[in-house]
Amino acid sequence: MSENQTCNLIGKTGFMEFSKEGDLIIGGVFSITSTRKLNDNGYQALPNSYCTRWNTRELKFARTVIFTVEEINRDSKLLPGVSLGYRLFNGCGSENLVQAAAEAVNGDDSKGCRSHIQALLGHSSSGVSEDINSILSPLSIPQVSHLSTCACLSDRRRYPSFFRTVPSDHFQIIGIVQLMKYFNWRWFGIIYANSLYSEQGTAQLIKEAKKEGICVEYTLRYSRKQVYSFAKTIRASSSNVVLLFMSLSLTKSLLSKMDGHNITGKQWLGGEAWITQVDLASVKRNNILQGAMGFALPQASIPGLAEFLLNFKPADEPESAIVKAMWEMFFDCTFSSSNISTMCTGTEDLRTVSNDYTDVTQFRAENNVYKAVYLVAYALHALLQCKNGSNPTTRKPCVNKNEVEPKLVLEHIKYVNFTTQNGAKVFFDENGDSVAQYELVNWQMKEDGSVDIVNIGQYDTSFPEGEKFKLKKNTTIVWGGNKNKVVRSVCREPCPPGTRKAMNKLKPVCCFDCFECPEGTISNETNSPDCLICPNEFWPNENKDKCLPKLTEYLSYKEIMGALLTGFGCVGVFLSLLTSVIILTHKETPIVRANNSELSFLLLFSLTLCFLCSLTFIGRPSQWSCMLRHTAFGITFVLCISCVLGKTIVVLMAFRATLPGSNMMKWFGPAQQRLSVLSFTLIQVVICILWLIMNPPFPNKNMKYYKEKIILECALGSAVGFWAVLSYIGLLALLCFVLAFFARKLPDSFNEAKLITFSMLIFCAVWITFIPAYVSSPGKFTVAVEIFAILASSFSLLFCIFFPKCYIIIFRPEQNSKKHLLGKIPPRTL
Repeated sequence: MSENQTCNLIGKTGFMEFSKEGDLIIGGVFSITSTRKLNDNGYQALPNSYCTRWNTRELKFARTVIFTVEEINRDSKLLPGVSLGYRLFNGCGSENLVQAAAEAVNGDDSKGCRSHIQALLGHSSSGVSEDINSILSPLSIPQVSHLSTCACLSDRRRYPSFFRTVPSDHFQIIGIVQLMKYFNWRWFGIIYANSLYSEQGTAQLIKEAKKEGICVEYTLRYSRKQVYSFAKTIRASSSNVVLLFMSLSLTKSLLSKMDGHNITGKQWLGGEAWITQVDLASVKRNNILQGAMGFALPQASIPGLAEFLLNFKPADEPESAIVKAMWEMFFDCTFSSSNISTMCTGTEDLRTVSNDYTDVTQFRAENNVYKAVYLVAYALHALLQCKNGSNPTTRKPCVNKNEVEPKLVLEHIKYVNFTTQNGAKVFFDENGDSVAQYELVNWQMKEDGSVDIVNIGQYDTSFPEGEKFKLKKNTTIVWGGNKNKVVRSVCREPCPPGTRKAMNKLKPVCCFDCFECPEGTISNETNSPDCLICPNEFWPNENKDKCLPKLTEYLSYKEIMGALLTGFGCVGVFLSLLTSVIILTHKETPIVRANNSELSFLLLFSLTLCFLCSLTFIGRPSQWSCMLRHTAFGITFVLCISCVLGKTIVVLMAFRATLPGSNMMKWFGPAQQRLSVLSFTLIQVVICILWLIMNPPFPNKNMKYYKEKIILECALGSAVGFWAVLSYIGLLALLCFVLAFFARKLPDSFNEAKLITFSMLIFCAVWITFIPAYVSSPGKFTVAVEIFAILASSFSLLFCIFFPKCYIIIFRPEQNSKKHLLGKIPPRTL
C-alpha cells in the first residue's frame, strides 16, 4: 500500500462514538450510556438489549480526551510532524464494554488500512478494566485507566500491560486507616457493594485496619431490598463511624433510599469515588452527610478545558445520536418534530444547565484523563526518537510513525517521566502505579442543602514516613452529627494507667477487657499489656500508675506512742533523781542508814541510766544507736539487778550476823559489796563486747512483714548475743528473787526484803511476758514492747524499794526514828 494512501473508516461501527483520524491512534472506552435494558419483543422475535440513562460524567471524560489530543497536536515540541487521532467507544454493561474494546483493537477498515490503536484509555470501573485487560495483555497493547483504583490491578503477572494515572486503592485504604488512627476511631462499620472495586477494597481495608488495632463492627453488602435492615443495623450499632466504600452510581442509589430512615450522630467516611460529588447533597441528607470526610483526588487546573466543555454543540459531533439525545435531556427539547416538546436549535448554552458535565468548578478525575492522554503521547514521542541510528532509550533500531506497534509503545510507557502543561508529574513504579496524592475533604453543609467541600488535609506517598498524612492548620472541621468535637468511636475505652489490657478471645481485639493491676504492681501507660512489679523499696500509689518510695516505719519522738514513752522515760529519770535528792538529804536518818545507803544511791543511779537507756530505742535507727541501745540496756540492767542482789545478800548476812558467834558481816562488808556489783556487771560487759566484736546489731530495712512499708529496725546481728544478755539479766533477777524470798520472814526492822521480793516478782513477770510479746509484735511495736518492759521493770524497782522509804521520810517522819525501827530488837547498824 502506498504511503500517501488515505485510510478512511467507511460507515460507523456499533460502539464507536467519536473519532478523528491521525498518523497514530489512541483508543478509549467510556460508559456514556450507563444502564442496559432487555427488550423481549413480546416473545415474537429474538430479544435484544438497548441502553438508557446518560452518564454525563463519562461524556465529560470523553470530551477531555478530545481536548487533550487537540492540545498535543498544537504543540510543536511534542510529536513534531505526527498527528494524533482518537477513536472513542461507548458501551453500557461490562459485556458491551468488552465488545467495544475488542472493536477498538480490531480496527481495520474495509480497504485493509492499518488503523489499529496504539493504546487504549479506560475504563472508569475496575471490574471492566480487568475484563478489558484480559484481551489487551496477550496482545501487548497498553491500557491506561484514569479511574480504575482496585489494588488487584497492580499485579503485573496478571495485568502486565495495565497502567493508571489514578492512585491504587491500596494507598487510599492506608490513608483512610491513618485517618481513623489519627482521630482514634477504633470501631467502625463498612457498607460495600458487589463489585470488584468495592469488595477488594473492603477486604484490604479490614486487613490494614487490623494491623493498626482498628476493628470492624459490621460489614453490610448493599442491596436495594435490604435498606431497612441496613438502617436498623446502623442505628443499633455502638460504633459511630461508617465507611461507605462504593462506586458513585451505587452511592447515589443507597443515599436516595436512606433519606427517611433518621440515621443521626454518625461520622461518615467516603472513598474518592463519591466524596466530591456535590450533587449528592440535599436537605434530607443533612443528618447523614454533614461532616462527612474522605480522600479525594487532588484538584487541578487545566487551562482551556472549561471553555472547551461549555462551548460544545451538537454540530461538533453531527453523527452522534448520543450527543443529540443528551442535548434533548439537558434542555428538555427535541430535534424531531413534536407538538408537545420545544424544538432544539443546537445553539443552546450549556452554562444555563447544571449537571456533572457542566460542573467545571474543579477538575479532579478529568486531570487523570488529561495525564493519561499525555502519557501515551510522551511514550510515542520517546519511541520515535532516533540518534545515530538507534533509539536513545532502548538502544534498538529506530522506527518511524508507520512502524509503530503497540508492544513498542508498551515498552516505552514503563520509562515515561514527564510534567504536563498544568504542572502534573507523571511516572510509574514497578507495579504500573503512579504517585498517590489525595486531598482530605470535609463536607460542610448549609441549611438550604448545598455543601462546601473543604480541603482540610492531605495524604501524599511521596513524603517521608510519618509526614504522609497531614491536617491543615487553623482549619475549621465540621464533625458528623453537627458535633462540635471529634466523634468518639471505640468498642472499649482505653485501659487507663493502673490497669492492664487483656484480650477477649470471643470478641474483636478492640473489645478488650481491663483488669486492675494486682497488689504491688503498676502500669504507667494506657493499654499496658502487663503490670510491672515495683522495686523492693517502692510501692504503688493509690491509682497504681507509679511506684513511690515505701513509707518508713520506726518509733519516732513525733508520734503519740513515741512521745508517751519518752515522757514516761523522762518521768522515770526525774523520779529517780528526786528520790536520790530525798535520800541524800535524809541520809543520816535511821531509815536510810538501816537500808545500806551506798547501794541505794548506786541503785538509784543505775535506775536513772535504765530510764535514759529507754530513750535510745526511740528515733531512726543508725549504726551507733543500734549498738548502743542493746548494750546500754544490758549493762545498766545488770548494774541495777546487781545492786538489788547486793542489798538482798546484805539483808541475809545481817540476819545471820545476829546469831551468837557469827562473823558473817566481816566477809560481806562494803568493799565486798562493791566488788560483787562490779563483778556481776563486768561479766555483762564482756558478753556485750563479744557480741559487738562477733556480729553487732545493725540498722535493717525489714520488708517482709508489711508489703506497703519498710520497717526501720535494729537487727540483732547475733541472736545468741542478744539472748545471752537477756538470759544473764534473767539469771541475776531469778537469783535475787530467790534470795529475797528466803529473807521475807525476817523481823520487821529488815522489811526491805519483802519489798525486794515484790519488786523482783514484778520484774520477772514483766520480762517473762516480754518474750512472747517481743516475738509477735510487728514493726515499731516490737521496739515499744521492749521500751515498755524496760520502763515497767524500772518503775517496779523504783516504786517497790524506794516509795515506802520516801513516804515515811516525807509523810510519816515520826516513824523515821530508832525507837520505831528497833522495837524489841537491839539496835545495830547494817
